[in-house]
Amino acid sequence: MLGRPGWSRATRSIHTRILLSYIALIVLSGGLCAVAIHEVLLIRLESQVAEAVQQEFLEIDRLIADGRDPRTGTAFSSVPDVFDVYFRRNVPSHEEALLAFVDGQLHHAALSRFPIDRLPDPTLRVFATSARPYAVTDGSPPLGRFDTSRGEAYYGILPVRVGASTGAFVVTVLPVTQRREIADLQTYAASALLGVALLASGCAWLLTGRILGPVRQLTETARLISQSDLTRRIPIARQHEAAEMARTFNAMLDRLEAVFRREREFLLDASHELRGPVTISLGNLGLLRQRLTDDEAGTTIALISDELDRMGRIVGDLHLLADVPHPQFLQPERIDLETFVADLAVKVSALARRQWHVDALPEGVLVADRHRLTEAVVNLADNAVRHTSEADTVAIGAAVRPDRVELWVRDSGCGVALGDQPYIFDRFRRGTGAYLRYPGSGLGLAIVRAVAEAHGGRVELLSRPGSGARFTLVIPRPEGEAHRGADPDR
Repeated sequence: MLGRPGWSRATRSIHTRILLSYIALIVLSGGLCAVAIHEVLLIRLESQVAEAVQQEFLEIDRLIADGRDPRTGTAFSSVPDVFDVYFRRNVPSHEEALLAFVDGQLHHAALSRFPIDRLPDPTLRVFATSARPYAVTDGSPPLGRFDTSRGEAYYGILPVRVGASTGAFVVTVLPVTQRREIADLQTYAASALLGVALLASGCAWLLTGRILGPVRQLTETARLISQSDLTRRIPIARQHEAAEMARTFNAMLDRLEAVFRREREFLLDASHELRGPVTISLGNLGLLRQRLTDDEAGTTIALISDELDRMGRIVGDLHLLADVPHPQFLQPERIDLETFVADLAVKVSALARRQWHVDALPEGVLVADRHRLTEAVVNLADNAVRHTSEADTVAIGAAVRPDRVELWVRDSGCGVALGDQPYIFDRFRRGTGAYLRYPGSGLGLAIVRAVAEAHGGRVELLSRPGSGARFTLVIPRPEGEAHRGADPDR
């Protein structure tokens, strides 16, 4: 009982099913071949028997056609004279019997080489009374059959007439030896089939095991994979379908590992960022339990409110980033770019006192989510404000290309350090020294990139330290979408 689950699992494995199918195919093919060969051998046996009977018929027919009794030199006067001469000259072949009947009575019987000593009486009566006319030709005579203790025998009957005398010449064959050879051949064939099946099964087991090796490795790898260990991969040895499957599976694991790694980083960063506001708020709430003065309590409450507001903004940004994969994240509509950019310029100019400019107001239409693009541009403008002073320039603009629309925000501030540029759009990543200049969560640029990618586009950065920065949203446009205007900078 304990071994039954393992045995059941083994019989359900694809390796075992392929092997069993292969064995079944071999056995079925061998069985059909054995039946076909057996039938061919039986047909050949009957053909040989018919040729033997035909040979005897031809000899007695030639004797009758010659018409002279060699003993006297005179013509045959009766059927018994023909039979006497024939039986004196001819001896039956192996497993053959010759019989002659005259007027329904047995006249001669040569059974010395026949496998049985005596023919059944019913068969003898059939021979004596049911002689069928048969014209001797080069073709095979019709054969009858009767059962004996040594198996089925074949016979042919030739009617004989000489003058007014009539008789019947019977040739019967009982091929015991040939049937035994056929049976032996079948036994040898069955043994050979069994040997071939065993040998082929062993080869098939090894071959299918080798072919299914990558599948087993894939299964084992998938079984061992967990969220905490996504480093296992299937080795790729050769260029074939299994290698392609292994490459595809490994690529999927690479993507899963990247997703889980980003998830872990996100959770670590989120917990780190939220821990500060929570700790500060809890600490100050502890102070409130003590008997603080009104001025101290007001200051503490203001500090707590500020930290809770910051935490609320972080949670809101995280919620927005979590909604990006949702199908309803975007609500596309037709946007008039000229009006849209002009409205954006008015909105962002209220963020802080800067030298605000509009680089370009393009004419054209873009199908996109107005609110998400507004949020992205405002985040870019807010980021520019944080890295500039009142004397610096902050500008926005847009350009229409044949296949895309570009929305940018540029500034003349301190720029982005070269070491920060590859990571500036990651969640909770801020530029070097940014925490000294202003508070923030490091999610604003991550939201910008998420909005761009949700539209099927991207965000680009062009910056040199000390020379400002230009952030560009690249939004693809469907082919054939109507557009007007051109980029004044190009």
